[in-house]
Amino acid sequence: MKITFFEVSKEDQDVLTSSMAGLNFDISFSEDKINTENLHLAKDAEIVSVFVNSEMNKEIIDQLPSLKFIATRSTGFDHIDIKYCSSKGIQVSNVPSYGSRTVAEFAFALLLSLSRRAYVANKQICEKNDFSIGGFEGFDLFGKTIGIVGTGKIGKNSARIAKGFGMKVLATDLYPDFNFSEEEGIEYVPLIELLSVCDIVSIHAPYNETTFHLINKDNIKQFKKGAYLINTARGEIVETEALLNGLKDGTLAGAGLDVLECERKLKDEVKFFASGKASEEDKKNIALNHELVKMPNVIMTPHIAFYTKEAVAEILKTTVENINAFIAGSLQNLITQ
Repeated sequence: MKITFFEVSKEDQDVLTSSMAGLNFDISFSEDKINTENLHLAKDAEIVSVFVNSEMNKEIIDQLPSLKFIATRSTGFDHIDIKYCSSKGIQVSNVPSYGSRTVAEFAFALLLSLSRRAYVANKQICEKNDFSIGGFEGFDLFGKTIGIVGTGKIGKNSARIAKGFGMKVLATDLYPDFNFSEEEGIEYVPLIELLSVCDIVSIHAPYNETTFHLINKDNIKQFKKGAYLINTARGEIVETEALLNGLKDGTLAGAGLDVLECERKLKDEVKFFASGKASEEDKKNIALNHELVKMPNVIMTPHIAFYTKEAVAEILKTTVENINAFIAGSLQNLITQ
């Protein structure tokens, strides 16, 4: 059986090779995301494993006639056309619970960098050898109200961290966990109420049709004046234009972003525009993201909230288990449409 892994570092290739040693597999690796130029690596592959930058769309899938199973090494699966996979009889699995503490911790790394302006202060020292403290007055998290949008495992851990800082925690979720709210002393409220009273809003909802542009031009004005927005979930949950306008007019005091709308296209912008596939909406959002990058009250990171030794080890372990389960005919962590 042939298996091809994409977006795998040399170190992770060694781990996967060791984990699957002794099994009768033809395994190949690529450090690059899957694309039309390297599809030959997966020729005749029955199993393909990808990460979030590899778009498994109709164009790619149609060129892999032997493909039977996709193992994405992520929780989110918006980079995979699940409906088309289903129509072709291709099964898809994910890693549903890695990094639930990891991502929650990173959300607070972004928040603390904003609240104490640490990233700007470091830049001032490194670039100017300037140790003056003017302009770096921050604010305490203690006593502030944080709104958690989405109380899955990551959202729950974020709420627990917030309680440790002495913050008041409000939450919103389509499926509230009232046992959790009672145990942790948090309150579920509608989204609009949460936006209107919270000093910080941290997004931990999954991306789907329901959460697309959950934060948008219609509700951005409902934020408490001077609030901060943290997004370590998916960029498409926040409408880029609304976010930018909210930052410009002072509705939002700042934002910490590990994810962006049109993120995959932005990462390979030159090639994407050269392909002729860029829609007017894509062009607009990419231009707006370039504006976001330049804003002094925005801290942006390249989708690394998940990226710790512990989380990566968990991802690789579960991925191997998913592949073994598929081969054994006892699928696990299956994504269904």
